[in-house]
Amino acid sequence: MAQVENMNYTDDNIRTLEGVEHIRRRPGMYIGRLGNGDNPGDGIYVLLKEIVDNSIDEYSAGFGKQVQIQVEDGAVTVRDFGRGIPLDSVVKATSKLNTGGKFDDAAFKKSVGLNGVGTKAVNALSSYFYVESFRDGQSSWAEYRQGELTGSGRKEATGEKNGTLTRFIPDTDMFGRYAFNMDYVETMVKNYSYLKKGLTLVLNGTPYKSENGLLDLVNENLSETPLYPPIHLEDEDIEIVLTHGNSYGENIASFVNGQNTRDGGTHLAAFREAIAKTLKEFYKKNYAPEDCRQGVVGAISIQIQEPNFEGQTKTKLGSTYMWEKFLHDDQGKQVKNADGSNAIDRGPTIRTFVNDFIAKHLNNYLHMHTDIVPVIEEKIKSSQKEREEISGIQKKTRERNKKVAVYNRKLRDCRYHFNDKVAKDKEEFKEMSSIFITEGDSASGTITKVRAANYQAVFSLRGKPINCFKESRRKVAENEELNLLISALGVENDLDDLRYNNIIVATDADDDGMHIRMLVLTFFMKYYPDLIRRGHVHILQTPLFRVRGKKETRYCYSIEEKEEAAASMKGGVEITRFKGLGEIDPEEFVDFIGENMRLDLVKLGEEESPAEIMEFYMGDNTMDRQLFIRQNLRSEEELEDVNI
Repeated sequence: MAQVENMNYTDDNIRTLEGVEHIRRRPGMYIGRLGNGDNPGDGIYVLLKEIVDNSIDEYSAGFGKQVQIQVEDGAVTVRDFGRGIPLDSVVKATSKLNTGGKFDDAAFKKSVGLNGVGTKAVNALSSYFYVESFRDGQSSWAEYRQGELTGSGRKEATGEKNGTLTRFIPDTDMFGRYAFNMDYVETMVKNYSYLKKGLTLVLNGTPYKSENGLLDLVNENLSETPLYPPIHLEDEDIEIVLTHGNSYGENIASFVNGQNTRDGGTHLAAFREAIAKTLKEFYKKNYAPEDCRQGVVGAISIQIQEPNFEGQTKTKLGSTYMWEKFLHDDQGKQVKNADGSNAIDRGPTIRTFVNDFIAKHLNNYLHMHTDIVPVIEEKIKSSQKEREEISGIQKKTRERNKKVAVYNRKLRDCRYHFNDKVAKDKEEFKEMSSIFITEGDSASGTITKVRAANYQAVFSLRGKPINCFKESRRKVAENEELNLLISALGVENDLDDLRYNNIIVATDADDDGMHIRMLVLTFFMKYYPDLIRRGHVHILQTPLFRVRGKKETRYCYSIEEKEEAAASMKGGVEITRFKGLGEIDPEEFVDFIGENMRLDLVKLGEEESPAEIMEFYMGDNTMDRQLFIRQNLRSEEELEDVNI
């Protein structure tokens, strides 16, 4: 075993990172990824959400009917009219980790944040952070820079109403040249209004308020005419909306305590199970669950005590029970079991709670609204007929492919997958588990040579896939390339079996590459739109130019970057235009799929119609599309013009 010289391991090597320093050193532990605002999951939106969540919790507790949000020039201001932070605790509540008012359920029974971290993370990751609490004509304030307290004080007289004012500017040292995408912010604010009926949220002067809760969310975001009016059911701690459409897949939004759990969790799994189970029992027929849910559009929101989310960003619910807390006697002493373990008071499981609610209320609704009963059953039967026909065709295609061993030639798999235990135990593998969809042996060979084989797989397409928009479902099922891709992804039966967190389309930056990219995206958009909605599908950006000077080399992804790089290098420069992935040396390419990898998230909003998008881009040629191309296309001549 090789010896490491001059590396003494002493007491001096042992360090304790205090709150602010630890957050800034390990931001991913607190807010997920950093990002510059291009992705709705980027950290700057998590910072905004953490502050607004506190205001929402105040409203949920019965205090304040309005939250004012201002986002301008990268700065955020949030003002609520709740109780305000206790005046003597403003500094402690905004700077001391694991300090807060939500560790027991006395003040906040069903809040989103319970671990006393959120606001501190915002503080630590902001170049400027200011908070002021107003209570009974007085206020207490604190000001920070990069999490370090720079001033604090009290105001003995103020005319402000009770509540809390928070202002912060995300730190460019952490987030780079970030910018808030106001479409993402508006969607966040709208979701808050749907989930908190009666609350008014004012975003940059525009008020948002919902009177019908999740029913408003579904109705306003429907991208097609539903087969029947949405079913809206609600009770204490649960609200659901449900209808069917003719699109493929499922489009179900899920929320917990007002938090948008875009990655689902135990409540969404229970809702999907309950829909199928209740419909099967109502019709007294053993319909397959996937047929009962095909084309489902809906939403579920539940309220639970002390939710357990997977990760600080709270995008997936991990709780099993509606509540789970230690028992205490009348003197406040913890109750012990006979074996000496701490006694725990558990409520019903979330699965049981959701199933019981759906079984009772959806069943009653169907008995009372008999006009929609045959509509739903016809949808189920139609899905069943198509699924059985297509399943048989796909099975024959896969068996034929196995006989010629084509599968192993097309997929260079990775060691760890999205659903592997090792990936669940090691979040970095789960987050980074990826499959590159490439064109041809040259590009796939380049990526295969330099990929991180633990978590990066490569799937090689042969030529151009068929245009799924124009072809029948039967012909798509018979297509060898797409069948093998479905098998590689693991989504033949259920999207929850997806093997890779990131599906990355990696094609050349030429006409053929762009066309192949569109064909692959059309396939996902038509038959697996939920993969896009859940944020799994990306496009790999690869450099168009290499600018090489005497002392440095830069890789540029646009004409503007190329010109800026060339202008900054003194003396003569050599500019190379890359046309294909295969012509980039593996030694160069390793950076483009490593830590510096640039990915464009393929986005599909709840209100966007996949059918309309595909018709525009992949349907018959129209004047509108021609105009769009003329306005947005950069010619090959422009890219070839490398003169400085």
